[in-house]
Amino acid sequence: MPLTKVETPAGTDGVALSHGLKQRHLSMIALGGVIGAGLFVGSGAGIAAAGPSIVIAYALSGLLVMLVMRMLGEMSAAYPSSGSFSSHAERAIGPWAGFTAGWAFWVLLCTAVGLEGIGAAQIVHGWLPGTPEWAWVALFMVVFCGTNLAAVKNFGEFEFWFAALKVGAITLFLVLGVLALAGVLPGTDSPGGSNLTELMPNGGEGLVIGLLASVFAYGGLETVTIAAAESQDPVRGVARAVRTAMWRIAVFYVGSMAVIVALVPWDSPEVVENGPYVAALDRLGIPGAGQLMNVVVLVALLSAMNANIYGASRIGYSLVERGQGPTWLGRVSGGVPRVAVLASSVFGFLCVLLSYWRPDDVFAWLLNMIGAVILVVWIFIAVSQLRLRRRLERETPERLAVRMWAFPWLTWVALAGMATVFVLMAREPDTRVQLYSTGAMTLALAAVGYAWQRARERR
Repeated sequence: MPLTKVETPAGTDGVALSHGLKQRHLSMIALGGVIGAGLFVGSGAGIAAAGPSIVIAYALSGLLVMLVMRMLGEMSAAYPSSGSFSSHAERAIGPWAGFTAGWAFWVLLCTAVGLEGIGAAQIVHGWLPGTPEWAWVALFMVVFCGTNLAAVKNFGEFEFWFAALKVGAITLFLVLGVLALAGVLPGTDSPGGSNLTELMPNGGEGLVIGLLASVFAYGGLETVTIAAAESQDPVRGVARAVRTAMWRIAVFYVGSMAVIVALVPWDSPEVVENGPYVAALDRLGIPGAGQLMNVVVLVALLSAMNANIYGASRIGYSLVERGQGPTWLGRVSGGVPRVAVLASSVFGFLCVLLSYWRPDDVFAWLLNMIGAVILVVWIFIAVSQLRLRRRLERETPERLAVRMWAFPWLTWVALAGMATVFVLMAREPDTRVQLYSTGAMTLALAAVGYAWQRARERR
């Protein structure tokens, strides 16, 4: 079987997904997908807890993510599918595993769409205080729902330019920061190492909090393997994205954290109040730094909304196509699973309404329920890769265009790392509830998936 064969079977109405994503779209999605809203929005609390050791936290969690991406890349290059890890879990472990991983991730993405819409609306409301936030959320939802209802190349084009803006902004930030630290930026005195005298000011506990914050900042990297199935050359696209993941994580995440903690005292109130990037730019005397970064954060949030609607619709479509969801959700027209796009957008908007109607109970419960889903997905990826690699080597070794490093040892190291994160979450009061809530949802989905699997076997 040729390596370029893609698993994009017809939907429930007999129409298959299109292959409208170009290589430049996929390359920029891979490049910009690593720069998520969590990097700009959530890293301030991690710095405040861990101090300069936040660099260690991002490096450790970055190594774990690199291993996960390598495993996922190996399977996605061998079996390109819009279901990505959900399809791999079904093939390696069983239909119940694909059901559990897929629907848990669908809930995560749809809820994230609502959260990102709220965040983006708050920024625009700050610029135009007379306008209601809900109207901006509705506008963003309509725009990106419409974008994803059209041809897939429209999604690719939006993400191409969003990613270009994010990459350009963070690259400029890094260049200015390095120049300032070297003492060659006009009008700025280099702080030298004065802000790095105490590596772990809050001890090991602060490092743990920073580590947990950094792990979840990496969410969203999986989108490129979902999008690959609709590209013109999925195997080459996945291989390139995975092989460049290491330097992208090292430069954009670890590099920017190192620049920030070197430029700004870790305990500066501005790091949390204004965000670490704004605080660093203010130290450099960049005029309008706050508004400039607000524009970048807005772009990151809108990009995430667009990508998450896309990812949720494709995961939902793939599940239905594999007989693990309502058939009406799998209808495809014009090469796009439009019903799945609408369903994902409606669920995302429902999350927004819950944040207004029941912020203290229902919405908080929903947020806790998805708190550790990404770790559950990573475990399914690792276990699936352990099982599929042997099968590939035995049956179709020509499919191994991407290979996991030092197999199987590094796969086991990654699983140990994930288990460690779970233990750390159980130790922290703020994350313990998320761990238990996610666990309850995962067990419920696994039970439903297993019952569905047994019912199909009897039929």
